[in-house]
Amino acid sequence: MNNFLQRHRLETPALLCLALAVLAALSLAGSSGLQRTVTEVLVRVVMVVGMFIFIGHSGLISFGHMAFVGIGAYGVAWTTMEPSIKQYVLTGLPDFLQQAALPWVPASLLAGVLAASVALLAGAVILRLNGIAASIATFSLLAIFNVVYSNWDSVTAGSSSIVGIPTPVGVWQAFSFAALAITLAHWHGISRFGLALRAVREEPVAARSCGINAWRQLLVAFVLSAFVCGLGGALDAQFLGVVNPDAYYLGRTFTCLTMLVIGGSASLSGAVTGVLALSVLMELLIRLETGVSLGGMAVQLPGGSQEIVTGLAMVLALIRRPTGLMKGRDWQWPRLARPTTPASSAPLEMQAR
Repeated sequence: MNNFLQRHRLETPALLCLALAVLAALSLAGSSGLQRTVTEVLVRVVMVVGMFIFIGHSGLISFGHMAFVGIGAYGVAWTTMEPSIKQYVLTGLPDFLQQAALPWVPASLLAGVLAASVALLAGAVILRLNGIAASIATFSLLAIFNVVYSNWDSVTAGSSSIVGIPTPVGVWQAFSFAALAITLAHWHGISRFGLALRAVREEPVAARSCGINAWRQLLVAFVLSAFVCGLGGALDAQFLGVVNPDAYYLGRTFTCLTMLVIGGSASLSGAVTGVLALSVLMELLIRLETGVSLGGMAVQLPGGSQEIVTGLAMVLALIRRPTGLMKGRDWQWPRLARPTTPASSAPLEMQAR
């Protein structure tokens, strides 16, 4: 029985990583455009998995996690750009950042640590609140990030874009960090921290009576999710080579939350499935907006169709399948598959496995 449980614990992240590895390998046989699309999908996986770590286990909707993505993106810009460029564009940076030109991996990890540090300070206050009040507070955090970074001209170039960021991130680099994000999310889910947080979510009174500190467990998940989101922002900046405050505001917040809701916020597999499903839909709509030829007839959707269809998809998902495409379940090998109860309603002992 113990051997089975150990395999069951490892099979979900193994299957998710295997699926993403196959996707990455297949993209290398295609055009450069396909490789860029797959890289973008893998970067989204990191962001959405980061949001899942907090939202999925706590049950609280956070509108502020895109701020951590933006913090990570700007953090990696400060540490990887050529000093000669920063001296003219970002004159307000401290001397140690002005002279810094770190390799992309340590710079990305430091960007994640920076996002986690901000989450530690902000979460210590925000997570004293409950329910809708906490969600509104996270939205306030996103608004504060946008206002500060849009007006801090000497450090962030204000509302202008920072260009000249090195772009070493490709398909396999993005896959490596996506695998890391999945591993961290899975570890948190099966650890005592994840079990305690789900106990707080399901039975807050009983959890507190057992000595579980709800605020502490929420803060641990909040900081870890911010770290992963910061990694996603670092990858995004080093994939596009440009950062802008508005790129990490309402539009991308809505997109990532939609992916999480459509896939199912109650499971790690749901987060990844939502990214893959909605990314395919978005790519199809983008191509239809630019115009395609079907049977000699030109078909072109009006501009903005992508946002409209994405919104409708989220509404339909909430109405027809509120638990998402995965219904709270995780990917399993067919020979090990067995009926499971969605994580949102399963006994806590089963959720820990």
